[in-house]
Amino acid sequence: MPISFPKQSGLQLPRSSAPGGRGGKRNRKPDGALDQLALLGPLSICFPGDSGMAVPQPFPSGPRLQPAGALMEPQPSPRSLAEGFLQEELRLNDELRQLQFSELVGIIYNPVEYAWEPHRSYVTRYCQGPKQVLFLGMNPGPFGMAQTGVPFGEVSVVRDWLGLGGPVRSPPQEHPKRPVLGLECPQSEVSGARFWGFFRNLCGQPEVFFRHCFVHNLCPLLLLAPSGRNITPAELPARQREQLLGACDAALCRQVRLLGVRLVVGVGRLAEQRARRALAGLMPEVQVEGLLHPSPRSPQANKGWEAVAKERLNELGLLPLLTS
Repeated sequence: MPISFPKQSGLQLPRSSAPGGRGGKRNRKPDGALDQLALLGPLSICFPGDSGMAVPQPFPSGPRLQPAGALMEPQPSPRSLAEGFLQEELRLNDELRQLQFSELVGIIYNPVEYAWEPHRSYVTRYCQGPKQVLFLGMNPGPFGMAQTGVPFGEVSVVRDWLGLGGPVRSPPQEHPKRPVLGLECPQSEVSGARFWGFFRNLCGQPEVFFRHCFVHNLCPLLLLAPSGRNITPAELPARQREQLLGACDAALCRQVRLLGVRLVVGVGRLAEQRARRALAGLMPEVQVEGLLHPSPRSPQANKGWEAVAKERLNELGLLPLLTS
């Protein structure tokens, strides 16, 4: 049965930013996940209440972690969805700035702050209306979002397909083995190249993908050991992990409601598990499913992630959404 989606108004996309500065510096669902969700009716869309858009402040040097504040209901506002989404990200940044990390974490990168210009361009250009589907990653990679401010943000895809650019500042602390070079970074992010390359081949133009979908990371932080090794949130001590991801879970819940998302697709098992936990109170109106992560460390992904992804999206009933 084909999926029917409401027509959206003819939104005018802003022109792409010219590169400048440093950046440029499981179980099969036979009827499809969205077929099942179509019977549930639309979600209400709420907006955060503050009217001003704050400029992000640098993440402090030196590790800090305390429990995040209680979940607050977003309030209606005439501001655009993109501005509301950015405001929620800044709110999460404020909460994460209070957290204290152990000596396991040497340096923290937050590209939502130091790569604010390309990140803001990504959100304001491609998050202009409600979204049926949210593809959810876990946190930035050192050669993807950490360089470009875009989830799974492999440099060439961000610059040449998404048409984004803008100055990228240096983080407050920068590890010599993980320099931030923005859109001048010569290192390719394999996961991001696979992820966005697949959707580029499937959709043709980014506007086709973003008509009903958006991509976001649960956690905005890249955590580095004193050696420069990437530390995943799962590697943190249990209490610190839950404090960090608890704040991110609450933010995800607000963001999903804000965008009117009906289906969250966790890219990787951890992102799927956290999404199920975060959004338990919104089910069954919001459904959570999983997609194999395109990481080069995954033997299954290395055998042909694109074929696996296409089969999974077909199971979820998403292919018509991405090819029309």
